[in-house]
Amino acid sequence: MSPRRRAVNLAELLRQTARRLPDRTAVVHGSTRWTWRELDERVDALAAELVGRGVVAGDCVMVDGPNHPELVQAMFATWRAGAVLAPVNSRLHDDDIVVIAGVCRPKVVVAHASTASHVAAVDRALGLPGGVLWIDASGQPDAVAAAVAAAPVPSGPTWEGDHAWYFFTSGTSGAPKAAILTHDQLGFVVTNHLADLMPTTDEHDASLVVAPLSHGAGMHMLPQVVRGAATVIPASTSLDPDEVWSLVEAERVTNMFTVPTILKVLVDHPAVEQHDHSSLEYVIYAGAPMYEADQQRARTLLGDVLVQYYGLAEVTGNITALRSAEHGRPVPEGLAAGTCGHARTGMLVSVQDDTGAEVGPGEIGELCVAGPAVFAGYLDNPEADAAAFRDGWFRTGDLGVMDVEGYVYVTGRSSDMYISGGSNVHPRDIEEKILAHEAVDQVAVLGVPDPKWGEIGVAVCVLREGHTLTAEQLTTWLSERMARYKLPRHVLFWDALPTSGYGKIVKRTIRDELAHRQWGPYAPQMEGAS
Repeated sequence: MSPRRRAVNLAELLRQTARRLPDRTAVVHGSTRWTWRELDERVDALAAELVGRGVVAGDCVMVDGPNHPELVQAMFATWRAGAVLAPVNSRLHDDDIVVIAGVCRPKVVVAHASTASHVAAVDRALGLPGGVLWIDASGQPDAVAAAVAAAPVPSGPTWEGDHAWYFFTSGTSGAPKAAILTHDQLGFVVTNHLADLMPTTDEHDASLVVAPLSHGAGMHMLPQVVRGAATVIPASTSLDPDEVWSLVEAERVTNMFTVPTILKVLVDHPAVEQHDHSSLEYVIYAGAPMYEADQQRARTLLGDVLVQYYGLAEVTGNITALRSAEHGRPVPEGLAAGTCGHARTGMLVSVQDDTGAEVGPGEIGELCVAGPAVFAGYLDNPEADAAAFRDGWFRTGDLGVMDVEGYVYVTGRSSDMYISGGSNVHPRDIEEKILAHEAVDQVAVLGVPDPKWGEIGVAVCVLREGHTLTAEQLTTWLSERMARYKLPRHVLFWDALPTSGYGKIVKRTIRDELAHRQWGPYAPQMEGAS
């Protein structure tokens, strides 16, 4: 029998940096500037408070609030106390938070006043044995800032496989699932991020937070801590492009993590040309496809600083990476979108058919992945585990192809694909074509029921300011650029497309809105109609 092996508690990443670089800046937020020593001491204090509230190894601490230095403090304090972190999107509905809490069963919640209704709902439904600690509540009872520690708190003993982070999936349907991320797995992910995404990062760098720390931005922060790079958090709790570009200039920001919809907002805003952003070396984007037209605009304005990675919560982003110099690679014939890169360092990517057999270069199949970044499974959900794995491979649910050089091209979600008249239609292909039209700013294509064809396509578009376009004009324009069976049968124009709290366009919500408007196939059927 193999001996049980120790793992590195993620809180040690902070302690090591605080010892090495005690007086350098760790976190910036408005007038707040914490050094690494100050952050580490604050983490000690909060960890001692958690332990005093009965938190023991393996307990869950839910963190719920907008980006804030004390949220960073709570993350590392949770690990130092030996507990498991469960950060949630602070913009969710009370009912959603109760469902999430029912999965992870938090002993303590660390929350911001803006999420007080979440806390009350969880307390009513499930109880909170260790109570609540409040972020940004100096002078108030149970404030995070009031926590004190008489001496440094040692990080809880950690073993391979110990849970570190319950990463809630933002899936398209069904109840939320908690992907179990372990300390040793995340140690690999941190190393991998530094190897593949931002290899020159050190204590002279600064990273700007423009997405929720509860998700990918929180993962992106961990490598900054390892290398001693400052984390800069905007004062505004909503995306403010003026503030973002001002901070890039003032703090000489060298890297940021974002998602395509946020990056598009930032580069489309006039502030991008009013501030110096020459310090940027890595603008890392992930979480959803970035359309070719948006990539080109961002590269024109920012230079060759874009770095893409593709991944899911269950693989912590570690599937493929595309360096800045690789952007603009020619798109192979027959594909609409460019590559999302090649397999991450130390990871395997396989394109498989429905039986699990690997398909050849250029053939479409399901993207599957294996390696140290793959999660340990879903919390208390063996049915989901069984569906997610096949022969040891994690099944992403994404469709794609790989070329002879190993570059991967995502063609869409298997759940997005629809069948019209017996032909498979991949919305990503159509969306790329539509976005090439100068009048279209955003688009989502989805299949809807049709009595004759089974399903037909509907394109929901948002126009660029100052442009006009009719459905007939767009359809005529598209008919010269794609096969007839791919043409959307309906084109709609909306003022905006719905996005999740993490900036992704949510097709499920679009479908719900079509039903709410009783549009087309979602209209009530007349009695006796066939």
